[in-house]
Amino acid sequence: MSEIDHFAFGFLTPALAYAMSCAGSLLGLQCTARARGTTGRSRALWLLLAAVSIGGTGVWVMHFIAMLGFRVGGIEIRYNVGLTLLSMLVAVVVVGIGLFIVGFGGSRRAALIGGGVVTGLGVASMHYMGMGAMRMAADIDYDVLLVAASLLIAVVAATVALWFTLRVRGHLATVAAALVMGVAISGMHYTGMAAMGVHANADPAGPVGASAFDFLLPLVVGISLLAVIMLVIIGLSPTEAELNLEQEFNRSLQPVGAGTDSDSAQLPHERDGDWLRGQDPN
Repeated sequence: MSEIDHFAFGFLTPALAYAMSCAGSLLGLQCTARARGTTGRSRALWLLLAAVSIGGTGVWVMHFIAMLGFRVGGIEIRYNVGLTLLSMLVAVVVVGIGLFIVGFGGSRRAALIGGGVVTGLGVASMHYMGMGAMRMAADIDYDVLLVAASLLIAVVAATVALWFTLRVRGHLATVAAALVMGVAISGMHYTGMAAMGVHANADPAGPVGASAFDFLLPLVVGISLLAVIMLVIIGLSPTEAELNLEQEFNRSLQPVGAGTDSDSAQLPHERDGDWLRGQDPN
């Protein structure tokens, strides 16, 4: 079996990967906080942005920053461009499915567990799809037990992340939750990578595809910069509390006797109490 090095640049790539995973998670949690203060289309748009943040930056960018430090002794590694980009789409879609399940289904146990399982298995699929995008003159196999462990970590991490989107309040708590999510996502990645075995073969043609630094590095840097810009913009946007205050102020301006429909007069957090309070309405 060929010698594998996951830290070709020392701890630079795992540290950067963890930092981007935390940044994407923080951005996603801020988006879900805004979603809690809105309803309907606005909530859906915030959840979509959260899916792009967590799935695109927190998961996909983290994965491929870590892969920049991946080396196999004496073997050239290239990447299938189409499959690599498809893995990013998968990450965003599955995280979005999980967020929409809990975002509109509330914190009911079934919604939380269902969303966690779908998201976790989807994130794991993205991980192994990203690994499958590698092209090298070698045969690859996997340790079944470590693969199973990575799937379990992915499901647990996704469920915890969705739970955070329901419960976390305040800046310090949000940052702490993002740090925990970063550990979970990174742990899943490196557990999955540890399951991988590479055996060189005698393919004279060599691998076909794009090199990591010609393709992955510009893409990762571009998405990372976009994530930082989004983090600043969202940080300047109205918070959940401010959105609720605005709703309450608008309600106070209604003429006496207007808005007799109690449901329409309620604030977003009153209409969707299970989303905000984490209580099972059943």
